Amino acid sequence: MKEIIADTKLIAYCGLYCGSCSRYLKESCPGCAENKKATWCTVRSCNMEHGYASCADCKEYTNAMECKKFNNLISKLFGVVFKSDRNACIEMIKTNGYQNFSIYMSENKLQSIKRK
Repeated sequence: MKEIIADTKLIAYCGLYCGSCSRYLKESCPGCAENKKATWCTVRSCNMEHGYASCADCKEYTNAMECKKFNNLISKLFGVVFKSDRNACIEMIKTNGYQNFSIYMSENKLQSIKRK
């Protein structure tokens, strides 16, 4: 099993931190950026198309919640089930930068900032 480390390459396009995900740690998922099977993910596709590291880099929406690719029924259900707040992750990246975000998430063993 892999160790949790701080690595900006392990930040998913939607703001989740793959480096603390149990599937990634057990090596059953390569992480968002390397997951070739994730063609269904519109957030991933959009970021790749625009050359963004994540939704934090988006030039079209200052608030990711305004984007229908980021904020839709599936993402809302995902957030409730996993008590996940991807928007808070994106905001933390914007405020603190990718490196500080990856350090915070790895030190706290978090895949996402918890929904309040």
